[in-house]
Amino acid sequence: MPRLFPHAAFLPILIASAVSAGAPWPQFRGPAGDGVVVGQSVPLTVGEDENLLWKTALPGKAWSSPVIADGVVWMTTAIEAIPTEEERVAMLRQAGVEEKHLKQRAVAKQIDLKLVSVDFKTGELLRQVDLTTVEQPDPIHPLNSYASPTPVISGGNVYCHFGTFGTFCVDRTGGEIVWSRRLPLDHAVGPGSSPFVDGDRLVLIQDGMERQYVVALDKSTGKTVWEVDRPEMVAPSGDQKKAYCTPIKIVDPRGREQLICMGSQWIVAYQPETGNEIWRAYHGKGFSVVPRPVYGDGVVYFSTGFGKAQLWAVRVDGEGDVSSSHVVWTVPKGIPTKPSPVLHDGLVYVIDDNGIASCFEADSGQLVWKKRIGGKHSASPLLVDGRLYFGSHEGTVTVMSAGRDAEVVSESQLDGQIMASFAAVENSLVIRTADAIYRFAE
Repeated sequence: MPRLFPHAAFLPILIASAVSAGAPWPQFRGPAGDGVVVGQSVPLTVGEDENLLWKTALPGKAWSSPVIADGVVWMTTAIEAIPTEEERVAMLRQAGVEEKHLKQRAVAKQIDLKLVSVDFKTGELLRQVDLTTVEQPDPIHPLNSYASPTPVISGGNVYCHFGTFGTFCVDRTGGEIVWSRRLPLDHAVGPGSSPFVDGDRLVLIQDGMERQYVVALDKSTGKTVWEVDRPEMVAPSGDQKKAYCTPIKIVDPRGREQLICMGSQWIVAYQPETGNEIWRAYHGKGFSVVPRPVYGDGVVYFSTGFGKAQLWAVRVDGEGDVSSSHVVWTVPKGIPTKPSPVLHDGLVYVIDDNGIASCFEADSGQLVWKKRIGGKHSASPLLVDGRLYFGSHEGTVTVMSAGRDAEVVSESQLDGQIMASFAAVENSLVIRTADAIYRFAE
């Protein structure tokens, strides 16, 4: 049962978040960053020989999601020089990894970070842009990659972020690097936060072990526009202060623009132009937060991350510390630590890491239904034309009808592991697996 707070009846103005058919796919989770697509019809079933327009093998290893504009699909990747098991253990010990964590870390001797482009119509591999080579990169979690943050397209450029390994602005026409920055950070298990473009600024959440902050860069030059530290946290170590979330931008019922940046222990809203704090809410001891928040009707919905993941709903019309005044409801169990939620037509959908999908009332947090999908899940679900699309580590694509009487309507199987979130453009479903990129259409 959700814990309901007395503000649950608050129903402010709805801010539209869905985007019409034919729009490009410029960022993580689509044009509005919420995984909701209307006005398109993508295939109900997919497969290695079903509704497949093309499949293109990709170099390297990366969990970043594809972004699409002007007939080109863009992705980042990392080409790893793999050590032997003996070398791996020695490198991890040299990096200061504790003995008990050796099996929980991966490392490469060298990584070549690249930007890859594919023709949306034909699947032809168009270009590989060499961004940087990193000798002896930091260790990562075995489930992570060195290229997990999703790039973002804005104007004639694509912005690639690899956390501590570098941030790059690349010209989409010629493939030249316009500028690059390196903002060192101890991620502990590798990078995860995707960049976000807000007007003339590129916003990065930098929640590491030793320091947690948000920075806005001039997207034309890469120079810092503003930088702000996160609220003070109480934790035994930096491991419980780090996070991997991606910002969202909203306009609240009072007409204020807000840049909402979820982190460990706190969710914070900032003024986009200055970085000044608008409000903050303490959500407990959750850390290593991955899911991107969603917003509607004056309320932001978010997962609290690792520890014991919960789903929270918080009103955004406050100022200062709103922890005791603006929490609408919380759901204490069955919530994902990696896949992001979907908000649509008054319902919040989630799928937890172990493949159990749930639906909640957006205004009360009451459970509508819970169904076992199966598999392990990291990719965020996609809602297209009234259907929910899920991708699992095992390469299974599951489609459910959305709504109060949802049911599984199809299951399809692809050859590779799915960690990246799907894209939907021009009535096509674009799926990246561990080894390839696919385009499906009827």
